[in-house]
Amino acid sequence: MIEDIELETLINDIYEYHGFDLGNYSKASLKRRVNRIYQLDGFTNFYDFLTKIKYDSDYYKRAIDEITVNVTEMFRDPSFYKVVRTEILPVLATKPFIRLWHAGCASGEEVYSMAILLKEAGLLHKSLLYATDINSKVLESAKKGIFPLRMMKDYSDNYRDSGGQEDFSNYYIANYGNAKFNEELSQKMVFSQHNLVSDTSFNEFDFILCRNVLIYFDNDLQKRVIKLFDESLSVLGYLALGTKETIKYSISQTKYNQLDKEKIWRKIK
Repeated sequence: MIEDIELETLINDIYEYHGFDLGNYSKASLKRRVNRIYQLDGFTNFYDFLTKIKYDSDYYKRAIDEITVNVTEMFRDPSFYKVVRTEILPVLATKPFIRLWHAGCASGEEVYSMAILLKEAGLLHKSLLYATDINSKVLESAKKGIFPLRMMKDYSDNYRDSGGQEDFSNYYIANYGNAKFNEELSQKMVFSQHNLVSDTSFNEFDFILCRNVLIYFDNDLQKRVIKLFDESLSVLGYLALGTKETIKYSISQTKYNQLDKEKIWRKIK
């Protein structure tokens, strides 16, 4: 197991050798993730691990991918998607074109969930979903729209609980233990690498979703990321965070109104 002082050494050396800043990530979360890869790869000596990360670029990339990956699922928190379906999409429907940003999209399950909602609302044809993540490995996976077939039962249940009326299996083709989602969905998506820690705003959006990502950041970084979202969100646009996340301590409350129950805010000025 890696000690706190060793974690600090690792953070500093990664920044010095590779220019990647893990300094604002939640230390408890970071330590868990680093220990996981440390044990997974059979290390018993911290300095062997550190040397490998500093001087083996392929191993460094793999380690960063492991450390920064987030777990997700389709229609996670169905009540959230029900609110999007019934309260947000009817408002966005009045726009000539809809831009959405899934920040920290991981392997893409939530992006495909949103595309299905947009299709069922008759809005997919005039929407573009930007999906970004720091992790290049999961982005490549997300682009393919291929997920384990064994997960489809749970995803189908989530879909129905979110208000879905269609046969969920119509949205994918089952093949060799995988479910490949229809290209009609993915052709309205743009996947690209983006670092919430260091990169700037790249467009103006009507709806920004960053769910269960901020919990891995410390307070200062959370404030910086919320500021980035504020700069990227159009007036009267919506911002959605995870169930344990808030904008309360990061930005003036007079700029946003929170929707009932869910962690969704509308920018009012």
